[in-house]
Formats: sequence, C-alpha cells, structure tokens
Amino acid sequence: QLQASGGGLVQAGGSLRLSCAASGSIFSINDMGWYRQAPGRQREFVARITSGGTTTFADSVKGRFTVSRDNAKNTVYLQMDSLKPEDTAVYYCDAFIRMRDFRMRDFWGQGTQVTVSS
Repeated sequence: QLQASGGGLVQAGGSLRLSCAASGSIFSINDMGWYRQAPGRQREFVARITSGGTTTFADSVKGRFTVSRDNAKNTVYLQMDSLKPEDTAVYYCDAFIRMRDFRMRDFWGQGTQVTVSS
C-alpha cells in the first residue's frame, strides 16, 4: 500500500514537500506519480517519475514542482515551490508495483490536503 504525508496550509509563494512511501510484498516499483483533485473538479495529473528517473510534469506545475524518488526507501517525493492558490487540492500518489508473486498492480495513496492561501 501507499502512505502519503506532508500536506498542510501554506501562503502563496511558499513551499511544501509531499512524501509517499510504498510498503508490502514488493518486488519492484515502476512509475510513481502524483495527481490532485480540487473541489468540484476531476482528478488531474501532476507529475510522474519512472524507475530510471525520467520525469514528466503537467504544464501548470512545470518549473515550480520537482518529483524525485528514493528507490531504497520505496518513496516518491513532490517538492512544490512558488505555490499558488490554484494548487489547492487533495494530492494523491500513485505507483505501479510488481508484487513478489510477479503480478503488476496499480496502488493509490489515501490523499493529503494541500491548501494555499492568498
């Protein structure tokens, strides 16, 4: 399963760092990523990082957010800088995990609230 943490309340222009740790009967982890859902809106893609370290970002966060991972800790991070009120949302982590029985599963974290005040 995935456990996300690090959300909170921050003023516009501030920074937050989200973490998401995977645990369980893990053989390997492929892509790990972040999505967000604001009130009244659909869940949207934020960022993704492959097992090899290739990153992809939504246009709305390019240049402000950074995604990284620590493979030894099975953890993905989202560093959010220059936050804007429109970044306010519940942030969810996502990971494609190959289990020890070699089945590939898509796991989602429980979500962590990020609120940016103006």
